[in-house]
Amino acid sequence: MPWTFVDYGEELRLVSQLSIQISLLSSSCECLDQSLDLILHRVNNRIKIKINATSSTKVKTLNEIAGAGKGSSSLATSTEIGHLSQEQIRQRIPTKKQLVDPYRQGLIIERGVGYRQTVVVRSYEVGPYKTATLESLLNLFQETALNHVWMSGLLSNGFGATHGMVRNNLIWVVSRMQVQVDHYPIWGEVLEIDTWVGASGKNGMRRDWLIRSQATGITYARATSTWVMMNEKTRRLSKMPEEVRDEISPWFIDKRAINEDVPEKIVKLDDNARYVNSDLKPKRSDLDMNHHVNNVKYVRWMLETIPDKFLESHQLSGIVLEYRRECGSSDRVQSLCQPDEDETLTNGVEQSLLKNMILTPGIMEGNGYLGPLDVKSYGYTHLLQIKGDSKNEEIVRGRTRWRKKLSTLPYSS
Repeated sequence: MPWTFVDYGEELRLVSQLSIQISLLSSSCECLDQSLDLILHRVNNRIKIKINATSSTKVKTLNEIAGAGKGSSSLATSTEIGHLSQEQIRQRIPTKKQLVDPYRQGLIIERGVGYRQTVVVRSYEVGPYKTATLESLLNLFQETALNHVWMSGLLSNGFGATHGMVRNNLIWVVSRMQVQVDHYPIWGEVLEIDTWVGASGKNGMRRDWLIRSQATGITYARATSTWVMMNEKTRRLSKMPEEVRDEISPWFIDKRAINEDVPEKIVKLDDNARYVNSDLKPKRSDLDMNHHVNNVKYVRWMLETIPDKFLESHQLSGIVLEYRRECGSSDRVQSLCQPDEDETLTNGVEQSLLKNMILTPGIMEGNGYLGPLDVKSYGYTHLLQIKGDSKNEEIVRGRTRWRKKLSTLPYSS
């Protein structure tokens, strides 16, 4: 089948200018939005695709054009294509660092090591009140993290694994995660999600996120997580090899989305917990590319154990998760949760969940906004465990914080 390459001309010049702008800017990329929109609009107006039984038009991507303008290409050449699998060709994983990803609306920021992605809240990501669910936010965290690695040029044929990790049969597993939510985005809202990585001890990596409204610039949610490496074959935790450290350490930033002095341990629940759900069985659709249950599914199991009456009148403002082990498709899972006896903010972990929140006096109700800080906060302790014949094994411990919904309507009047 013959390929006809479209000549972009003026678009090449604009993309080259855009690449220069990106390399000069650090964290402030607002002026690039209009440039990128202009380029995409002009390219889309010029592309003509003809598909029939004998011919088609192969359209160059913006990354290919930018690479040609700089005298090099970060995508595979015709010689390299002969050594790539069909899967690699379809995925088009970059072999070099990218500055702009027009398909995912992504940009490299923070002096070339952070990542920002623009997303729109879709209909299947919201609940009954047209606000995004916690699960949707967690999925966005995961997606932007993977896209960050994608654009770095370090991604190998794995679930966020670098080339060095694949050579050592290593995969990433999350050991701890904390999320704070000031405001839940609404359906159709345009968001900017920033993510970056940093060191966590000798063998771990920290990844943080910020979600903000593109329209107002207000920060809606923030999150931090700690990741360690596991041997894919033995399923045991592993030290970080030096070749992997050399790959990822240039991307580390000494910056935190959540300031947490000393992470507080979450107490382990027992069978005397007030609410217990023992009828949980993972489905094949719950498994991720590493063949264990996706982390987002754990959160759903936790929240489903809380009484419906409480969920109808309260909104989650923060969650802390401590992961103990992975869960497979054949495991039987039990979810336990215990409400706090004292439902006011009295100790450090609850205060740390809220001290980073941005709440102005005018933010009172509606649109998913949380109320003023003098409103009561309610807490639950959670445990997911695998039910065994002789003993139970912990999957994840959790703490959730909740506030009363000040308005049952999605929009304030």
